[in-house]
Amino acid sequence: MSDRLATTRLTPGDVLRVGAAGLRARPARVVLSAFGIAIGIATMVGVIGISASSAESLLRQLDRLGTNLLTVQPGNTLFGDAAKLPMDALAMVRRIGPVTTASATGDVDASVHRTDRIPEEITGGIAVRAADGDLVKTLTGRVRSGTWLNAATEKYPAVVLGAVSAQRLGLSKAGGRVWIGGRWFTVLGILDPLPLAPEIDRSALVGFPAAERYLGFDGHPTMIYERSEEAAVADVQAVLPRTVNPENPEEVEVSRPSDALAAKAAATGAFTGLLLGAAVTVGYAYTRDWPSVVPPWALGGAVGATLVIGTLAGLYPAMRAARLSPTEALATT
Repeated sequence: MSDRLATTRLTPGDVLRVGAAGLRARPARVVLSAFGIAIGIATMVGVIGISASSAESLLRQLDRLGTNLLTVQPGNTLFGDAAKLPMDALAMVRRIGPVTTASATGDVDASVHRTDRIPEEITGGIAVRAADGDLVKTLTGRVRSGTWLNAATEKYPAVVLGAVSAQRLGLSKAGGRVWIGGRWFTVLGILDPLPLAPEIDRSALVGFPAAERYLGFDGHPTMIYERSEEAAVADVQAVLPRTVNPENPEEVEVSRPSDALAAKAAATGAFTGLLLGAAVTVGYAYTRDWPSVVPPWALGGAVGATLVIGTLAGLYPAMRAARLSPTEALATT
């Protein structure tokens, strides 16, 4: 009799029913197991969702700003010295057929301060640049407060501040004055941030004539911004160096600012460390003004994996115990 009991085995149907009974008998263990797995899955959903939201935001930003902006700046001479762009470089760029708009800035050796009592060597990370009147149009920028330079104001001590510059100077709206190069300049306007030209965000912009008259600017542009038809960007990029500096095209550097945003969109998988799920994705995206994007396959896979793995985690021990004969079960207690 005891030998028959020792060799008794349940049928697969009996094993399943007894194992399921084990799940019902220990619901707390099942819930905790599923909860632990759910936290891990939620982390995956959060990382994927936030990364996708960031990438979508950057791609929409690229669509809005355009990928047809090219920048031209001087490189180095054959002997390693800093090169200069010709003074007529901007006019030459505007002659290229597919070019729709172009503008330029030039570095000015001066400091900008909120008052005249701050030492000149303390710059606050703000650069002074001469700016062409078409700069805002070329960069598709917007003046947040006040106005942009025009044919009249570019000749006088007037300045427009980039978004970061205004913040560092403690200014939230146009008006008032700032101290630049040993004299007062009237603040005509403050710009919104320019994602494709972050150097402008940290600049104080004055007209070319005013920079030459009041700040000793030599008239050479140090950055040219150019937009052309989308289909012609590659062709324009190829001819820009020789157009800007026919004698020394190797001293000219051409770049495409939108490439940096595209690369950033491709690297958004760097978001890690949240033990949260789709709700966190939506909340975080809302605070960053991003579109909330959680790929359906990630959400569906997370729910399915949680149910399957959680069930198996509780079912396996119960099924294993159900396979024991009564004698063996008593012997292990």
